[in-house]
Amino acid sequence: MELSRSDQAQQQLMSLHGGLVVSCQARAESPLHGPLYMAAMAEAAVKAGAVGIRANGAADVGAIRARVSVPILGINKLKAADGTVFITPSCESAIEVIEAGAQLVALDGTDRPRKPGESLADVIRCIKEHGAAALADVSTLEEGRRAVEAGADAVGTTLSGYTSWSPQQKEPDFALIQALAREVQVPVFAEGRIWTPAESVRALECGASFVVVGTAITNPAAIAERYVDAIRHAGTQTH
Repeated sequence: MELSRSDQAQQQLMSLHGGLVVSCQARAESPLHGPLYMAAMAEAAVKAGAVGIRANGAADVGAIRARVSVPILGINKLKAADGTVFITPSCESAIEVIEAGAQLVALDGTDRPRKPGESLADVIRCIKEHGAAALADVSTLEEGRRAVEAGADAVGTTLSGYTSWSPQQKEPDFALIQALAREVQVPVFAEGRIWTPAESVRALECGASFVVVGTAITNPAAIAERYVDAIRHAGTQTH
C-alpha cells in the first residue's frame, strides 16, 4: 500500500534521526548565492554522508531536489515591514517550498509578532494539509511547548539567540536542547552556532534527534574569516 504524502513526510522526519542535516544557504551578497551553487553544495554534503539538507526558497529547494534524494527541510525567509526576517511566516510561503520539493518545512515558532490573520497554528495546519511535516524553529522552552501544542511535528533551537529574551551566547544552546528533549513529545533538532564535530556529538548526547549545521560547513567567507582573525590575533601577540 502506497503511503500518503503526510505519512511519507513523517517517514522522512524519522529518517533524520542520529544524523547531520547540512544547511545550504547563501545571502544575496555572497558569490555562492543562487540555485546552481546551492545544489552543488547540497550534493557534496550528501556525498559526505549528510542525511538531509536545509534550504531557503523555492528556487534553491527545486534545484537541490533535482540533484539529491535525501529529505529537504525547506524554509522561506521573508522580510517583514520593519526589516525583520521571518522563517516561513505564512501559508503561502510554506506552499511555495512544498511545491518545489520539500516535504519537511521549518517555520518561525517564536513569540515575535506574526503576519496579521495567520497564527502559528494556522501555518502549521496549512503545512500539514499540503502533505508536509511542520518543524518549528524556537528560541525558548516555552515557545517549544506552545509550538507542539499548535501541532508542530518537531522543534529546533534555531532561533535561540535571535530573540531578545533568549540567551545571547557564542556557543550552542545545549541547555535548551536538553530542556526541550525532556519536556516535549516530538523530535528535537539542534541548530545554531554549532562549529565543531564535537559540538554536534554533544548536541545528540543532550537529546537532539538530529543536528543541523550551516555556516561552519557551507559559508566559506565565515570559515576563512575565523582563520584570518586567529592569524591576525597571533601576529599582534608576537610583535
